[in-house]
Amino acid sequence: ANLLPNGNLLFYTSAPSEPGPMTGIGGHSGGLVELDWDGNLVWQLENPWLHHDFQRLPNGNTLALMWEEMSSDTTFRVNGGFTTAEDPVHMLGDVVREFNPKGEVVHEWKSWEHLSFDEDIICPLEGRREWTHGNSINVTPEGNYLVSFRQTSTVGLVDRENGRFTWKWGPGEVSHQHNPSFLDNGHVLIFDNGSHRRAPNTNYSRIVEIDPANNDITWDYRGEPPISFYSYQISGAERQPNGNTLICEGATGRFIEVTPGHQIVWEYINPLMADSGRLAGGSISGRANAVFRAHRFAADDPALEGRDLDPTRYANLNRILGVS
Repeated sequence: ANLLPNGNLLFYTSAPSEPGPMTGIGGHSGGLVELDWDGNLVWQLENPWLHHDFQRLPNGNTLALMWEEMSSDTTFRVNGGFTTAEDPVHMLGDVVREFNPKGEVVHEWKSWEHLSFDEDIICPLEGRREWTHGNSINVTPEGNYLVSFRQTSTVGLVDRENGRFTWKWGPGEVSHQHNPSFLDNGHVLIFDNGSHRRAPNTNYSRIVEIDPANNDITWDYRGEPPISFYSYQISGAERQPNGNTLICEGATGRFIEVTPGHQIVWEYINPLMADSGRLAGGSISGRANAVFRAHRFAADDPALEGRDLDPTRYANLNRILGVS
């Protein structure tokens, strides 16, 4: 969910109940909904091909990640992944579409038209229902796209006007990453999940800040020992105005704030448990406190101006959760 500058909440709904080629894939949604502070419906977009991420643009349009079935020829030429008897003739490819307030498509970018069959190879431990599994879409100050493809462990900058990659990085460096964000210094901050990390490394997560100009990693954060900080899926990181980094260790529902010197100065664990299937990580109860992503808002943020933020309104809920 995204809290908009006007205080409205923009979020994805649950996956549609009707079966389709994307049924069961993580991040699937059936629609986008915008509610005002009082819960009134402001805007919605229903589409069963939506997934993972979206952004409200300054012009009022909405950018969204979507799937589309690729041709059988393109599917045949995609390399990597393990095969099964149920593999589709038409793999799913990622599309970035921009919708105006009327729900009309005003711009689109089809990833497979700009990917390389020789370079963009699916991890051998992942299936072949989709080529890239986009899990994040962000917009640079110039209006270009910053994308993340989990299946191929790739982060890239895309020129919105011509659709070409101006920078692409990741395979062999990160593994099944999430939530790249563009920093004020021109660097990119990434949550490197680290699942299926290449030997001799064990699976562990880390945060990396990379300079696209030379592919140098200028800062990173990892646990000590490394396995003490690990989320095999979802998750994110966000650079704060004070230079610290807010980290969402998604699978465990853990949030931490770390300094540039790697000191943890704040920590919180989500107390809310929910039925979550594959996110439960094999828990006996089938429930988990997993969180896809986290954002921090200052008390003087425009979205919160004039809002009643008195925690005593939720005293009973906070008491039940043990955070009173």
